[in-house]
Amino acid sequence: MCKVDGKFQFSPISVNFLTEVTKVFFAMIMLIIESRKQKVGEKSLLSVSTFVQAARNNVLLAIPALLYAINNYLKFIMQLYFNPSTVKMLSNLKVLVIAVLLKFIMRRKFSIIQWEALGLLLIGISVNQLRSMPEGTKTFGLPVTAIAYIYTLIFVTVPSFASVYNEYALKSQFDTNIYLQNVFLYGYGAIFNLLGILGTVIVQGPESFDILRGHSRATFFLICNNAAQGILSSFFFKYADTILKKYSSTVATIFTGLASAAFLGHTLTINFLLGISIVFISMHQFFSPLAKVKDDKPAGTLELGDAQKHSCS
Repeated sequence: MCKVDGKFQFSPISVNFLTEVTKVFFAMIMLIIESRKQKVGEKSLLSVSTFVQAARNNVLLAIPALLYAINNYLKFIMQLYFNPSTVKMLSNLKVLVIAVLLKFIMRRKFSIIQWEALGLLLIGISVNQLRSMPEGTKTFGLPVTAIAYIYTLIFVTVPSFASVYNEYALKSQFDTNIYLQNVFLYGYGAIFNLLGILGTVIVQGPESFDILRGHSRATFFLICNNAAQGILSSFFFKYADTILKKYSSTVATIFTGLASAAFLGHTLTINFLLGISIVFISMHQFFSPLAKVKDDKPAGTLELGDAQKHSCS
């Protein structure tokens, strides 16, 4: 929708920058609303000292912000060269990568049944998205399989690490208001994207500084959609976990497909029906009480006791 003759008429970095700015404005508005609900005697969320202390405590949010900035730009670039269904199929591998990262970064423990459930989730999503690709299809003049390895390395590891580390950073300062944390997270993101825009100005010239050039209703809808998804994701990362977010996104896609069939007359394919069946089996299996590790702590607690000890010392 946003491409003309196989090219974007706008700067992808400008879309990402405007998305981050939109999220910062939303977080600030919600922070103002939250401050008005505070009781007498509570330290104001809008005070300078609160901002300074929160900025020091949440500096780790700069890491996922940088990774998101890189990933969001590369997503646009890869769309110029890859079949969308191929991109989706490869991105499904994030499920397992996220689980591995949660195990090492967040110290999450998964039972054998839960690992099997995640495997089923990967299979279910893939079955739903299966599409045929003409043989011999090439990208950049290289076989699709060769490019796929490069794509998988970048688009599976970078966003997966960003999501898990974002969860780690948000939960490590659990007492900090989430909207205040979002101001810093999205603020860092806006800064990194602004640096990207300045970089393109140096390379392409001053005319590329017009961040609204080439934008349309479609791009502004994309900005609003991406901003809404980012804001919602932050609540999953802080109060739930990355795995639950992945399941929720999958279920939302399923209900979108069912709604399209019910109201728009779209045909439900056998792949879709098989895929959602596997996904729901996976969900039941993963969250079943029998699947949980006996000494498992609440999802994504991140050893909060240890984090608090470090902050007190």
